[in-house]
Amino acid sequence: MLLPGRAHTVAPGEGRIVNLGVTRMRVLAAGDETTGRAFTLAEFAGEHGPWTVPHLHRGMEESFFVLDGDFTFTVGEEEIPAGPGSYVLVPRGTRHLLAAGVAGGRCLVLMVPGGQEDMFFELGELGSDSLRDPRVRAAIAAKYDSIPV
Repeated sequence: MLLPGRAHTVAPGEGRIVNLGVTRMRVLAAGDETTGRAFTLAEFAGEHGPWTVPHLHRGMEESFFVLDGDFTFTVGEEEIPAGPGSYVLVPRGTRHLLAAGVAGGRCLVLMVPGGQEDMFFELGELGSDSLRDPRVRAAIAAKYDSIPV
């Protein structure tokens, strides 16, 4: 929990990290560290290919800021190429998927409201490719508002 008058800081290489197989998540600000679980901010870094299954969130908006590499975001039916410095906002209720280019990549992900990081930690305990396994995702989707479509 963020304490009044105190900054929340995460030094390089610090933060809670989970290996999700194709990508790795490092939490910079967890939902329970923000007032009222306002948001989660995480860095994702990984190899080429899709990092997830097509899915949507009914109660959350997700933003992506590309730090390194080239990505293709599929938002609804639109394919959006995005390189370093690009920003993509996925509105609530919109089907989306992201895939990293041949060199892999790294991006910041802002999830509003916070708490979605708990799903990634749970998926990390279920195996290295659980993030891209539709059956595994479907089994926990209801708890975390991440619905495979």
